[in-house]
Amino acid sequence: MGKRFWRATGVTGRHRAAAAAGACLLAASALASATVLGATSAGASPSGRRATAASDTMTVLEGAGYAGDWNSGLDPGVKTGVGVANATLLDAVYGQLFDLGAHNRLVPDLATGYRLTGGARVLTISLRHGVRFSDGTPFDASAVAFNFRRDLSVPVNASVLSWPKVTSITTDGSSTVTVRFATPDGAAVTQMLDNSVSWIASPTALQKLGEQRFKFFPVGAGPFKVVSDTHAVKLVLQKNPNYWQPGHPYLKGLTFQTVSSDESALEDLQSHNAQAYEYMTTPQLVSGFRSAGLTVTADPGPEAIDVQLNAGVAPFNNLTARKALYYATNSSAIDQKLFGGSCPLTQSFTGPGGLFYEPKVPGYPAYDPAKARALVRQLHGLSFTLWYFPGSPQGGQNEAVALQTMYDAVGMHVKLGSAANIIALVDEYDTHKWQAVASSSIGSYDPAGGIGVAFRLASTGPFTGIASPTVDHYITEGAQSVGTAARAAAYAGLARYLSQQAYTPFICAPQTWDIAAKGVSGPGLTTATGGFGEGPLVRWQDVSFRPPA
Repeated sequence: MGKRFWRATGVTGRHRAAAAAGACLLAASALASATVLGATSAGASPSGRRATAASDTMTVLEGAGYAGDWNSGLDPGVKTGVGVANATLLDAVYGQLFDLGAHNRLVPDLATGYRLTGGARVLTISLRHGVRFSDGTPFDASAVAFNFRRDLSVPVNASVLSWPKVTSITTDGSSTVTVRFATPDGAAVTQMLDNSVSWIASPTALQKLGEQRFKFFPVGAGPFKVVSDTHAVKLVLQKNPNYWQPGHPYLKGLTFQTVSSDESALEDLQSHNAQAYEYMTTPQLVSGFRSAGLTVTADPGPEAIDVQLNAGVAPFNNLTARKALYYATNSSAIDQKLFGGSCPLTQSFTGPGGLFYEPKVPGYPAYDPAKARALVRQLHGLSFTLWYFPGSPQGGQNEAVALQTMYDAVGMHVKLGSAANIIALVDEYDTHKWQAVASSSIGSYDPAGGIGVAFRLASTGPFTGIASPTVDHYITEGAQSVGTAARAAAYAGLARYLSQQAYTPFICAPQTWDIAAKGVSGPGLTTATGGFGEGPLVRWQDVSFRPPA
């Protein structure tokens, strides 16, 4: 599925990918057993100097149900594409056209630059010269255009959910690709960071292997190539000899291995069975990882969890009922009780790790139980069903129970509806009769990217509870406007209008953590980089491992 399908269906943290896989068609059985690359020798450090006693290989743990599940394989251009839940694996194999560096700064990778012209209707991308895929074939404009067309031809794909309608894709020589849109798109490049068009597959390998085999033995132009793949268990990679950046990657081998829980990851790291762990989501374990002598890197979340309301059905087709829920929602208590104070409060759809973060919104109906009780009495009572997905680690049942207690305390009568699996929750959305959903997650690094605000808030969104021309106007303006100031103004207007109409009470923006053993060094693992909320984006070509003496 697309990048934010799991968020859009209320699943957050490491369990999103498994949920999405359940909602989609599962891939075929594993094609090969994984092997472990061994041996150590001298290697390079991130500074480019040769490091003494550096290891050639390292193992990275990925949580089951999230990046540790790639049941659909690793072909980003298929209907059941894995999306950004598996972005870390995809980046290692494919690289990206553009990447995020420190302070969320856009940096070139396989592309060297871009131009947005024609009133933001024409995107021209310049590619790096002389790049080759790991199979030795050219990474050029025709290959990129082929991938773009393939991605856009698939009905359920992150690229379709990010870019507006594409009218043409053309090439000029071997290093220029031009994409023309039917409507302006001021967020065209940051949207690429959220979707399938970011990862370019070798057309030759696709044709040679066929889609079914290719998705388990993908070929890209990233720093590593696949040695073996036991899906959702272990992915073994080795250095891509054709990688474009001299002296990179520093590692000769990189293994991704699935782990069942944050607790199990801690045990494996303490036992030296692995050297890193991505996307740790349990705030209570941060001190445990640090006490074990491990480096912990926090990733501020770019998205907010909220209580999604269906304004199209009773009781929340009534503004007074929606305001009562706002006044009854104690976001601070949820942050302290469930997240240990690590979840920054927000009154809008973006967290501190994303663009256009607005923690305080003018006129937001903040927690006030007295006002909530008064409105409930005015309504002569307020009853509804609050749905939740128990598999969500960032809230889930605990959050639903906490909200139920808060709402009952002001005179509401709340029944909890537990979706047994992600398919059941999607089915509930599809009825359009749902009333409220706890711990749904909204937003993205760029609100216009991936399955961003439009997916939940726009009238045409598949999981929306709102049908408002004003909301649609702000969402469209935020995506189409050119320039940070114009876009910020549109999203600020959207946040204010959502508050005025009390459409969705926002709670906080959960963060995750990346863990690294002593001797590991690299952007994302040991220093902060830009991210999408799944953890800092790791630049695997710059990662090294030097075991302690």
